[in-house]
Amino acid sequence: MRTKRFSQIDVFSGELFMGNPVAVVHGADDFSDEDMAALARWTNLSETCFLLEPNDPRADYRVRFFSSLREMPFAGHPTLGTCHAWLSAGGVPRDTQVMQECAIGLVPIRISERDLAFEAPSFVRSGAADGALVERILIAFGLQRSEVLHAEWVDNGAGWLALMLNDDARLLALKPDLASLHALPIGLIAPSRGDAAYEVRAFVGGDAMPEDPATGSLNAGIARWLIETGMAPASFTIAQGTAMGRKGRIHVQASEGRIWVGGACVTRVDGVLHA
Repeated sequence: MRTKRFSQIDVFSGELFMGNPVAVVHGADDFSDEDMAALARWTNLSETCFLLEPNDPRADYRVRFFSSLREMPFAGHPTLGTCHAWLSAGGVPRDTQVMQECAIGLVPIRISERDLAFEAPSFVRSGAADGALVERILIAFGLQRSEVLHAEWVDNGAGWLALMLNDDARLLALKPDLASLHALPIGLIAPSRGDAAYEVRAFVGGDAMPEDPATGSLNAGIARWLIETGMAPASFTIAQGTAMGRKGRIHVQASEGRIWVGGACVTRVDGVLHA
C-alpha cells in the first residue's frame, strides 16, 4: 500500500470553511490515470490535484486536475491550492514566481503577503455564443432574453460560457434545471451591490457538484473578457458562493499586459493518504 502526503486547501477565502476546498496528493508520479480518476470520485470535491515531477525544465512542479467526472486541462482554484500545498510542503521556487506545469502549458503564480495569484491563461475559445445555444441556456435558467446583457465564450481550457445579467438579486435567486445542458460549464455574472464589484455563480452540471462555490478558471476568463473589452477597471474583486452560504472573494489585477487572479489559501487538512 502506498502512503502519500495529502492536503485539503480552502481557496478564495480566509474565513473558516467559506471558500472552495481542493484536495492535493503529493508525489503522485506512480498513480495511474485510473487511480487518479477513482480518487477524485471518492473525495467528491470540485477537483482533486496530483503533484508530479515536472517535464518542462522551467517548471517547479507539474499537476494534473481531476473532477469527479473527468480530467481537466486547467483549473483555477486548484492551481492556487496546489501551489499553496507545494509551498507548505517545503517547495522552493526557482525564481521570484512559482512556475506550474499542467496540460495547457506553463502557468506563472505570483506570491504576496495577502494571497497567491495565477496569470490568467489566454482563451482557447472566445466571442459571442451561438443564439440557439443561448436560448437553451435561457430556458434552463428561467431567464428572459432582456435580462442578459452579454453571452460570451470565456474558455481558457475549462470550457466556460459566461452570461452577464443586469441584476445581482436575480442572479442569486436562480434555480436552474441543468439536465438539458449536458454538463456545459455556465458562468453568470452581474454587477454587485455588496462589497465586491461583481457577483458570480458557476454551474457545472454534474450530480456531485452542480454549482461551484469559487471558481478560478471562470473568473480568469471573465476578467480577461471584461478588461480587454474595457468593461471593467484594471483592479476589482468578485464575490462568489453567496447563494451557497460561502464567501469567496477573487481579486483581479491587470498590470503590464498581464492579468492576475488571486485569493486567500488556507490549509484545513494535512495528513497521510493510504492508497
